[in-house]
Amino acid sequence: MKSTAFAIAITTLLAGCATDPRLSSDTVYLGGRRVASGRSAGEDKRMNFDNVSYWDGNNATGSPRIAIKISEQKAYFYKADQLVGISILSTGREGFGTPSGSFKIQQKDRDHVSSRFGDYVSAATGEVIKKDTDRNKDPMPKGAKYDGAKMPFFMRVSGGVGMHEGFLPGYPASHGCIRMPGFMAEAFFNSVSVGTPVNISP
Repeated sequence: MKSTAFAIAITTLLAGCATDPRLSSDTVYLGGRRVASGRSAGEDKRMNFDNVSYWDGNNATGSPRIAIKISEQKAYFYKADQLVGISILSTGREGFGTPSGSFKIQQKDRDHVSSRFGDYVSAATGEVIKKDTDRNKDPMPKGAKYDGAKMPFFMRVSGGVGMHEGFLPGYPASHGCIRMPGFMAEAFFNSVSVGTPVNISP
C-alpha cells in the first residue's frame, strides 16, 4: 500500500515538474537559447543548470519594476511590491561594464540584432570568417559581410545597453548588456512597457 502511494506521489511530482521551464529540454541556460528541434538538452555540452530563475507574474497586478544586482548576477521583477520573478544574468565584463543607476525601458524589440557586435561572414557562402567582431575596431575582410549578434527580446535600458536572451557562462561576460535565459527574457519582455523603471546596483 505504501509503495503504491509513493509511486502515485512521484508520478504527481514529475507531472508537475514537466510544466516548469527550468526543467524543459527547450531551455538552454549556458547558451541562453532554446535547443534546436530534435535535440535533447543533454546533447548541448554548454548547458548550465539553473535552480534560481523562476517566473510567477502572469496573474499578478500592479506597476512593474526591475531591480538588477550586478554583484549577485540576478534580476528581480516586481509588480507593485510583490516579487514575481528572479533571473540569473550575465552582465558586462571588465572593460565593458554594465552601468549602475536608475533607468527606464527606452525601447522593446523582439527580434533585435546588434549593429556593433557580431561576426564577419563570407558574402558568397555565409561561412564565418571572423567571430566576435566589434565593427568599431575590426576592419571587415574583403569578400565579407557583417552578421550582427542576435539579441531576442531586447529591452533597451541606456544607450546600447539592454536586457535580452543570450549566452550565460555563469559570470559577467557581455559587452555591457544584461543577458538572461530565454524564457526569462521573454517573460520580462511581455511584462514591461516603455517607461518601466529599472534600477541597476553594483
